[in-house]
Amino acid sequence: MCGIAGLIHRGKRSDIGSELSSMLQSLKHRGPDSTGFALYGMPEEGELVMRFKVAEQEDMQRGFKIHDEVKERRALVDQRMLEMGVNKKEEEQVTEYAYRYRFSFDGDIKRLTDYIEDIEGAEILSVGHALELVKDLGDADTVSQQYGLTAFQGTHAIGHTRMATESDVDIRSAHPYWAYPFNDVSVVHNGQLTNYWMFRRAMERRGHRFISNCDSELIAVYLADRMDLGDDLEAAMVRSVDELDGVFTYVVATADRLGMAKDVMAAKPMVLYESDDFVALASEEVAIRSVFPHEIDTYDPYEGEVKVWES
Repeated sequence: MCGIAGLIHRGKRSDIGSELSSMLQSLKHRGPDSTGFALYGMPEEGELVMRFKVAEQEDMQRGFKIHDEVKERRALVDQRMLEMGVNKKEEEQVTEYAYRYRFSFDGDIKRLTDYIEDIEGAEILSVGHALELVKDLGDADTVSQQYGLTAFQGTHAIGHTRMATESDVDIRSAHPYWAYPFNDVSVVHNGQLTNYWMFRRAMERRGHRFISNCDSELIAVYLADRMDLGDDLEAAMVRSVDELDGVFTYVVATADRLGMAKDVMAAKPMVLYESDDFVALASEEVAIRSVFPHEIDTYDPYEGEVKVWES
């Protein structure tokens, strides 16, 4: 079933970590297995933020050996970043297996991320000027507290609560997905694509790599690829509604925009609230009312509809 949510403030920063946490916790019943956040902050000029992990949560139950392996893997990440000419400004160990690095780098992001992910057990969740992607097992309150997200300040964010149906309950299978190796593009999705493998093979032939078998990751890569070819976000989304088959509602974010799209059958739910200053959307109205408990007017987007908002 799964639940998706997004919000964007126009022209100002806000407590988007706390707001999105409340929205996703309200959708816990739609997916209790894992929760993910793609948060867009206010970047420093010329700097990038990388979120990565060197183990799965359940790996940490294996005793002292895995703890030694985690230390070795992180040391290898540091070594390889130094070799690639990365100037690390800040590092934070968020959990036993998850890290946040802030750095400057003038080289090829794809080469850097490929080199790091050659390390066994290492997975980069996101690299971006504005984007920070966090996902883990548990409900929104659990993940938000574990990663200290309630204090996150930014302009917009998207998130997902997952009910595992066809793949494992692990961080790799959790949403959102970063459109590797494109900065700042992330997607959450509710539904199923029936032409997933056809488009995935086409994207792989174009040199894109996938870390999962989840069709949500394909949407992220598809949109980023179209934008790389010259489409703006809205044009790429309109094209996706025509070319991606299945039943789906998805929310996408870039460094300065939030967008949503529904397939032509509109079988997957979406509720939207929009004012001059703020936009919120979610699988159920209860999520929006967790941020706006007073009386508000919401509506359901039409079938095949695409909408984009700028921060």
